[in-house]
Amino acid sequence: MTVRGTLYTDGGSRGNPGPAGIGIVLLRESGDICCSGGRYLGECTNNIAEYQALIWGLQTALACDVTDLVVRCDSELIVKQMRGEYRVKNAGLQPLHARAKEAARALSSVRYEHVPREQNKRADALANAAMDARRDVGDVSVAGSARDQRTLF
Repeated sequence: MTVRGTLYTDGGSRGNPGPAGIGIVLLRESGDICCSGGRYLGECTNNIAEYQALIWGLQTALACDVTDLVVRCDSELIVKQMRGEYRVKNAGLQPLHARAKEAARALSSVRYEHVPREQNKRADALANAAMDARRDVGDVSVAGSARDQRTLF
């Protein structure tokens, strides 16, 4: 059975590197929110946060039995690297890119779309809320268990 979804992801850091957070919003095909959340990462760069958001979102989509996914992200770098249009030159991003590719392979199809920041406000707000609170926010955990959360990050 095909289950379609749309995933919005965002990662950010205050300073680069600095305190960082990520946000995801997973929508059902109907456009209703399936789940959403934010996570505080501690200190890292913006691009690391963007990849962490993508990995968390892909894992969440898998846990929600999504088979066909559209990923919308306001990081042109991440979108183009995931599409294979840009090489991943930064050694610190290479393992995260590999983990994101591995998670994506578990889905029947994944399409990456770059969207303007204005179209990614919910994920951005969750990332900022997690940074402000310095803790997880929202209603989603990574693949549903504490064990999975420890192994992802």
